[in-house]
Amino acid sequence: MTKTAIIIPARYGSSRLEGKPLIEVEGKPIIQWVFEKAKASKYADEIIVATDDERIFNAVKAFGGNVEMTSTEHKSGSDRIMEVVSRHPEISFICNLQGDEPLIKPESIDAVIKNVIEDEKADISTLIREISPQEAQNPNLVKCVTDNNGFALYFSRSVIPYERNTGIAKFYGHLGIYGYKRSALEAMTSLPQTMLEKTESLEQLRALEKGMKIKTSIVDFVPVGIDTKEDLEKFKSLVAKQ
Repeated sequence: MTKTAIIIPARYGSSRLEGKPLIEVEGKPIIQWVFEKAKASKYADEIIVATDDERIFNAVKAFGGNVEMTSTEHKSGSDRIMEVVSRHPEISFICNLQGDEPLIKPESIDAVIKNVIEDEKADISTLIREISPQEAQNPNLVKCVTDNNGFALYFSRSVIPYERNTGIAKFYGHLGIYGYKRSALEAMTSLPQTMLEKTESLEQLRALEKGMKIKTSIVDFVPVGIDTKEDLEKFKSLVAKQ
């Protein structure tokens, strides 16, 4: 039986906000906020939190979520996800949902999953949003350029496209959520890091360098990723308004 799984990698250690998956907002840990968004997906047959920390494992169990322990040696979220997928031969399509995006929209999750299920050419899928030329200057906001069919041509921390002629370009920022066909995830995690990946510190460039096709969908929301105390306060403020 073919299944689609949303897998949420979650680590306790963070240089800027340690233990963030377990920080409670309105009585719920952040990992539970993310898990509940995943549960609202129309395409997912299974949601699994992948963690290397017993505190997170126990917290997910406490709110009734599905969680699996993984190795502490993984260098990326993709590797952690692949460990979980390797135990489940029935999983054919995977969504890598970050554990620090508690306001992700379920319909955006579904857009990512739909692309890898329905588009035969798509090995991987992800999301982008239109950004201003000023936002494009931020090297922490990854930019993406695509072809006319929505397939990624390149991702960069630099401003792309470069405006030799101003007022023409549209700029798109990348959102860190991915959908994978199982074969693509297996290939990605078995390949060594590439020159472009090491240069820009962007894992998705490994896939592009190896000829994989990454399908994008454009969304209109600004993500609230929680990396700092300031991000956490912003999230609390948004929840209070809702």
